[in-house]
Order: sequence, then structure tokens, then C-alpha cells
Amino acid sequence: MIARNRGWRRGGRGLGRRAAVAAAIVLMGPWLGGEAAGQQEEKAKASHRIEDGMAQEVPEFKDRGSWIRHDLWVEAEFDSDGDGKRDRMHVAVTRPGQTESEGLKVPAIYVSSPYFAGTAGDADSLMWNVRQELGAPPKPREAPPEITPRVNRPILSNSEVGDWVPRGFAVVHSSSPGTGLSQGCATVGGDNESLAPKAVIDWLNGRATGYTSPDGDETVEADWCTGKVGMTGTSYNGTLALAAATTGVDGLEVIIPVAPNTSYYHYYRSNGLVRSPGGYLGEDIDVLYDFIRSGNPDRRDYCDCTVRDGEMAGNQDRQTGDLNGFWAERDYLNDLGPMKAACLMSHGFNDWNVMPEHSIRIYEALKAKGVPAQLYMHQGGHGGPPPLDMMNRWFTRYLLGVENGVEEGPRAWIVREEADRGDPTPYPDYPNPEAEPVTLHPTAGAPKVGGLAIDEPAPQGTETLVDNVSFDGQTLAKAEWTNHRLLFATPELSEAVHISGTPRLTIRLAASKPAVNLSAWLVALPWEEGRGTAITDNLITRGWADPQNAGSLTESEPLVPGAFRALSFDLQPDDQVIAAGQRIALMIFASDRDFTLWPEPGTELTVDLDATRLELPVVGGAEAMSRAIAEEEPAGVPD
Repeated sequence: MIARNRGWRRGGRGLGRRAAVAAAIVLMGPWLGGEAAGQQEEKAKASHRIEDGMAQEVPEFKDRGSWIRHDLWVEAEFDSDGDGKRDRMHVAVTRPGQTESEGLKVPAIYVSSPYFAGTAGDADSLMWNVRQELGAPPKPREAPPEITPRVNRPILSNSEVGDWVPRGFAVVHSSSPGTGLSQGCATVGGDNESLAPKAVIDWLNGRATGYTSPDGDETVEADWCTGKVGMTGTSYNGTLALAAATTGVDGLEVIIPVAPNTSYYHYYRSNGLVRSPGGYLGEDIDVLYDFIRSGNPDRRDYCDCTVRDGEMAGNQDRQTGDLNGFWAERDYLNDLGPMKAACLMSHGFNDWNVMPEHSIRIYEALKAKGVPAQLYMHQGGHGGPPPLDMMNRWFTRYLLGVENGVEEGPRAWIVREEADRGDPTPYPDYPNPEAEPVTLHPTAGAPKVGGLAIDEPAPQGTETLVDNVSFDGQTLAKAEWTNHRLLFATPELSEAVHISGTPRLTIRLAASKPAVNLSAWLVALPWEEGRGTAITDNLITRGWADPQNAGSLTESEPLVPGAFRALSFDLQPDDQVIAAGQRIALMIFASDRDFTLWPEPGTELTVDLDATRLELPVVGGAEAMSRAIAEEEPAGVPD
């Protein structure tokens, strides 16, 4: 059984072991002698220590032997597993011993997750088969393996504990619905995933009931908590921090989501195109459901039938990739109305799993809404929290009420290329306020490399590529000659170019079939390889789209073979300095081996070069870009 009897308060039914010991010492004062009793009374109580606007470690709080750890179940306001009873969420608490021995009240830093009890180990066996024709019904998936949950553990998680308990915060963890010992069904973005952490925050504020067991009636209170709560977490855990904030729950003062998935449609689709998250080819929302469903086996059949085989199977639509109500309900941008918690977003510009647009879109909406918001962006991949001092300032400001001015600082903190993640560069905002869109035009060159110019060229007609998913994007970008992509590059840069913002591609195309994948990469040439190659050396950013959704994300319109169609779509946002000596190149191709479905090779995609352009956000605008790509005048011929 899980240890859960260590020093908690049980609805006023007892002081707990540590409090009882402290009370006994006080009562024994007269027998300890006058001097000893006086020393006991004069002993200063432990309290928070603030320096430079940050909570510092306090020796009394660092004593791990005095920490109080216990778990409980908080009753939520929903019944998602259909058993006729409100679901209870499994919660674990780690707090300084002084919250018991000295009556100290502390704020809480809270992480919720579907992963604490374990997941389906063999993720590859869960995936959809991506080898299929576009627009065809997908091939059925194999039955998922059962998850053996890790539930007989003394604690739920140790994340955040070592950083924050010594600084005088409690750290709270909870398993999301339908995972571990939390009741309910996993829904992967359903309303219960927002309401579950809300219930825990309500419990920390005395508005919801906690119990010492999942089914009993013995209650436990959080009378050690000030009621102020901050949430953080990476990936799915960061998503749940945002989900809780969208409820507008009182007491949630600040969130620091790291690489959060803010829209499941944006995670599994791109502009109408069925697309996998990077590194998980064939994943879709029902795959993630099977990966995390570690909850009560007795309710699993109900959850599988209702959620995965009912709602998900009927609405996820891998055949067209269209946006519908199911996906709209799982987009937190649509739920921001009640949100009032301050927010520090953290993300990597080279995160091809949860792509950077997820944080940028929320950040921009929060700014417009007037909610205190800042960005910390680095050049790496998935994950990567802000520096501890930065997080500390946010938690100290909003949980301890210290006026350290954190919300008045620069809005954007961006780690520059090759810099340490602990040393971000401050900017007034993101995108860089000095960035302006520069229109670049492709010039013919297929099957070799064409040009990319500021000046609009004379009419030049079309170029055609042949889809072949056998070649990945890296191979196509490095190729000197291939008919499987179109590649357009600027002249070699004479000075660095700073890109900041979201590039946008406008393209007019025709296909030889009613459906075709469309992929676009922005790369720096020459393509570098070798041990010293940095993540920012080659790929700048990329994007995908379904030409069938050129006019509407909610309704596909099949292509007429040979007929041209125009569309515009965003690539992923970026902030990167492209060094002098490199060339900025736009690569257009069809199937992206690492992200899209895999149709049979052979579909022809024809691009109208005269109606195709790239808008690139450049710091300094057209003037800076023109300087960087200006080619030297050839030397005169002597008489």
C-alpha cells in the first residue's frame, strides 16, 4: 500500500505526529527547567528569506528528514468513468516540517501529469500505419498492450521538490484523470483534464474536499497552505498547467508551462494535413490515449468504449484531416476567456514534437488580453525550462507577494545560437519589434537550385517535382540535383540576417492526383554535417499544409488534377541569426518522410513560380536583407 499516514491533518481529527511531539515539548516546559523553557520560547520560527527578489534556501527548510510527505484523494466536480460517483484525483504533498511543528503557512508549486504511474512501454506498437494513399480510409491499428501501473510507491514524484521545498514552498503532484490511482477516464484534452487540477487548487484553498482514501469518508485539509498556487511542468504536464489556468480558478496565481501542447489539432494536423509529431511517426490522439491509460482496470472497458472507440474514433478523422468540434474543444486558445494567472511560457525553436507555435499563439493571446506574460525561448528541441532564477522570480512575485518587478521586465528572453540556456538575451518583445516582413521570390533552377530574390523576376512559368517519400528532407536539401523537390536559395550572405517571427508561404500549385502532401522547409546552405554541427546550422524552420483545405480548414475540397489552386500558410515561428557566408533557401516538396502520410511515389506537383512567394520576418526589414544579399559588381574589363 502507498504510505499516506505521515503527519497530515485529517479534517481536525488530530494534530499529526510532528505536531503532537511539538505540543508535548511545550507542555513539558515546566519540567524542563526555567532556562530550557525560556530557550524553547525564544527560538525563532523559520520563515522565508528573500534576496534580490528571489526566495532563498533556508537551513530549516532544507532538512529533508523533517519534510512531511503524504498523499490523499481530492474529489472533483465530474464523473467521467460512469460509475455514478464523482471522480477523485490522487494527490501527493511534500512540505516543510515547520508547516506542522510551527504552524507555518506556505504557498504550493503544483505539477499534474498522466505519466506518474507509468505508460505503455512499447509505443511503436500503438502507432497508425502511415503507408497509405491520401484520402483513403486508414488501416486499423493493432490492439494496445495493457499498462501495469506503478502505484505501490511511497511518493508520486520527486520533480520540483529539491528546488522549492528548501525555499519554503510545498510541492504538490497529482495524476490526471484515468491514470495511476486517479479515478475517471483519460480524455486527452477533454474538460475533465482542466477541472481535475482546478479541484486540487480548490482543495488547497479549502473549497474542495480531500480524503485519506479513494473511496472512504475520512477527510484531510490543506490548512498549511496560504491558498496561493503556481503550476509548472513540461510537455503534457505543461499542457495541464495551462488547462487549469483556463478555468480561471481562484488561487492559481502563476503558471510556467514548458513546451506545452496548446491544441491537439495543431499537434496532430497542420493546415488540414494529417501529420505526426516529430519522433512519433503514426501517432494520433487515440495513440496517446492508449499510451497513458494506466487507471483503474475495472473502469477501463467503459473508458475505452466511451472515449477511444466512441468520441475519438468518430471524430479524429485521419481520412481528411479537417478541423471539427472535437478538435476545437481541445484547443486551449478557445478557452482563455477566464484565465487570469500570470504566465511565463518556455519553448524551444527547434522543438519538432510540440512545435513552437503552441506557445507563441498563447503568448500573443495573453498579451492582447492584458494578462502578465513573458516568453523564454531557446534554440534547442523538446523541453528546456527557464533558468531556475527566472522561475524563482516569478514564483516569488506571485506566490510570496514580493514586488520584484518581474512583470515589468523585457517581454522576451531568447537564448542565442551557441549560448548557454542560462544566459538568454532580453528583447522588448517577440517577434522582435524591429522585424518586418520581406517578400522573397523564387527563380527557376530545377532540378538543381534556383534563386530567391527580393526583386520580382520576369514571368518564368512553372516547375514540377515528383513525390517520393523514400527520400527524407535532409537528403533532398543536400542534393545537388533531384526532381523530388524544388529548392530556391539566396546568394551567399555578406552579413548576418536575423529572422524573428513567423515566415509565410504563398503558393499556387497543381497536382496530378486529387490529393497531395505539401511540405516546405527553410534551410541554411551549405548543409553542414559532422560532430561539431549545431542544431541551428541547417534547418531554420518548416511547415506543412493540405492543398485540399486551401479555402477552409473545416471542409476539404479535392483537387482537380492539373488545375491550379492557390493557398497561403505559416511555417513555424523562429528567432535565429543566419550567419554571413550561408545562403537562405526555401525547399518545397510533397511527402515529408518523418511527419506526413506515405502515399505511393509518383504524384506530380507543379508550382507556378510567378504566383509563389515567401514572406520572411527580418530584423531591419528589406534594407537589411538587401545589404546581406547584394552581390558585388563584377570588375571592369581593362581596355
